Amino acid sequence: MLLRSSRLRRHASLALLALLAFALSAFGSDRKFVTSATLGKEVRTMVQLLEGAHYNRDSVRSADYRNVIADYMDALDGQRLFFLAGDLAEFEGRYTRNLYWNISKLGNIDAAYDIFGTYEQRVTSRINWIFGALERDFDFANEDFYRTDRRKLPHAADAAAADALWEQRLKYELISEMLNGKAETDAKQVVRKRYERMLKNLLDIEGGDLAELFLSSIARLYDPHSSYLSADTFEDFGIQMKLELVGIGAVLGIEDDYCVIKEIVAGGPADLSGQLRPNDRIISVAQVGGEPVEVIGMKLRKIVTMIRGQKESQVKLVVQPADAIDASSRREVIITRDTVKLNSARAHASIHRLPGADGATVALGVITLPSFYGPADSEGPEAEQTSATQDVARLIGKLKAAGVEGIVLDLRRNGGGFLSEATRVTGLFINQGPVVQVKNYAGEIQVDTDDSATIAYEGPLAVLVDRFSASASEIVAGALQNYGRAIVVGDSSTHGKGTVQSLVELRNWVQQASRAPVRTGATKITVQKYYLPSGASTQVKGVVPDIVLPSIEDYLPIGEADLPRALVWDEIPPSYFDGEPLDPKLLDRLRQNSAERRNQLEEFAYLQRNVDWFRDRQEQKSVSLNLEQRKAQQEFAKAFREEMNALRTRLAQANFPHEEIRLTPKPNAALRAPLTDDEGDELELSTDETDALAVVDVHLRESLRVVHDAITLAQNRQYWVSNRPPLTARLDGKG
Repeated sequence: MLLRSSRLRRHASLALLALLAFALSAFGSDRKFVTSATLGKEVRTMVQLLEGAHYNRDSVRSADYRNVIADYMDALDGQRLFFLAGDLAEFEGRYTRNLYWNISKLGNIDAAYDIFGTYEQRVTSRINWIFGALERDFDFANEDFYRTDRRKLPHAADAAAADALWEQRLKYELISEMLNGKAETDAKQVVRKRYERMLKNLLDIEGGDLAELFLSSIARLYDPHSSYLSADTFEDFGIQMKLELVGIGAVLGIEDDYCVIKEIVAGGPADLSGQLRPNDRIISVAQVGGEPVEVIGMKLRKIVTMIRGQKESQVKLVVQPADAIDASSRREVIITRDTVKLNSARAHASIHRLPGADGATVALGVITLPSFYGPADSEGPEAEQTSATQDVARLIGKLKAAGVEGIVLDLRRNGGGFLSEATRVTGLFINQGPVVQVKNYAGEIQVDTDDSATIAYEGPLAVLVDRFSASASEIVAGALQNYGRAIVVGDSSTHGKGTVQSLVELRNWVQQASRAPVRTGATKITVQKYYLPSGASTQVKGVVPDIVLPSIEDYLPIGEADLPRALVWDEIPPSYFDGEPLDPKLLDRLRQNSAERRNQLEEFAYLQRNVDWFRDRQEQKSVSLNLEQRKAQQEFAKAFREEMNALRTRLAQANFPHEEIRLTPKPNAALRAPLTDDEGDELELSTDETDALAVVDVHLRESLRVVHDAITLAQNRQYWVSNRPPLTARLDGKG
């Protein structure tokens, strides 16, 4: 009887899935998006701004708009799994001739919606095929292979070729689950759920999402950093730049159609009220005095919008407590919205104690700066505003009070931010002088200068960078390198983003929108290129460190040179600045010392083995679909990981003793739900999950040693620079 009931439930589940797929397919085909009047005005305005204000305006012609079709298709189907080769030819034939006219003169982007309609049909049809395919047996013993990265491969030629591709794809996904210990039947259920979720996500796509993809494809005809931001994206962009929002202070995610609290932001309204806990489920949302709206199955973006609101207003939530024994248990919560500071993304510091001469220790500081955030147009008194410069200055004060003899400024994974903050942060380490030169389309050059005669820190300094250090990070690293103020350590180069973007809120350009309570988007346009005081651009080439260390990131296609239509590198005349690069004699000695450690210390052998392993994996473009071969590969990889983990644990015992310094309380682990591997989770307003020190950070350890070397070399005047110890500031302006 139990077996019979199980079978009945299974057949009922399959029937429901088939019905869902059919309903979604029918509904999807009936959905019709059109270009609204307001959006049409935004479209025309954006094109006018691109053609009139973009730095690269002369490089794009109306004929280039034919590339928008292929770029937009890739934005929808990046792995080229759903569209067919004939789709591209059909769309280009149907839209290319009048595309520029329709967009620039009429503001009409209905082509984006029509192409999405085909994509929606392709996806729903394919998922129906997947549901059927998962009912049969698969052969995991043949010698077939699957190409995991299909971004540059052609679309399938026809339906038969697409079926063959998806046969490989499904086997690849099933083997991946089976290698994680699941039986084939269970693996099929996991994959089935994945595509059931994909169907639902497909229906969550709205016209605004498609407009953002399509219009960004147009903007990226000019360069890779120009884009269109929908109203929601524009709002989130401002939050990340200011590190604050008005809401309840909770990071939300979606699990099985439920809105789940992933994290409570320390010090926010939800934390202070004590009424919510991680893993609580939000069932409904209501504004006080209004009717509750059930949010089960609702798109996360809509839920977040409902929960955010005006400062000091209230929101009423009905939640299912995480520890509820009865699934029907409910609790009503009323929380007053307030400004929430995203403190985990702010700068923080640490003090490391290195062994010195005669058994003494040398205290060195590290300041980690995740981005160049700033107050912009934040409301409230200046004392309550948050900026990268203010935070770094405060951390410098704490490090100096603790008696550190040198500092490492860690700009790894810092993608940039406010240009003004880059200038001010640089000014904390130099006397006075130009920090960055900015050139516009007309060739006019403006010099942004640090005018403050005050130096927050004048001692030995290193800047640690990687391939993710971009834009404002490159300005700071490059300027301090130009002045000979710091030694730069890191990957073979930084990212290479040497352009400046202007963010234009389109409601200010659309007359009707400026007077109406309608939300509009924004466009981000590249308007300038920036150059270091030496006159060299950081565009494409980035900043080349003085000491280069082995890195996995050097084998990733993540630099500016890897982006399509990136602007070229060039130079302008240098500006006058009272500084010079580090003396080659000093650099040679520091490099020599570092090279000797790389040959001697076990941690560098550990690093190089990881780099070599990653490089070899990157070079393998295809994956075997033979289960036994994959098991053997898995065992080999497992043995390697275990060996590396054991070595890492042993190396961690040699970490320099250290303590952290924070401007705000350290994030409370009790306020954060454990992370899951569910790829369906979509975190909103998530903050830096890796703000703690790494178990073994070889690059940071070596940067500290380099600073220590400079301190030691300062005892010998032959290594002094301009009559001062190496890596120290020029205080009197005369050397």
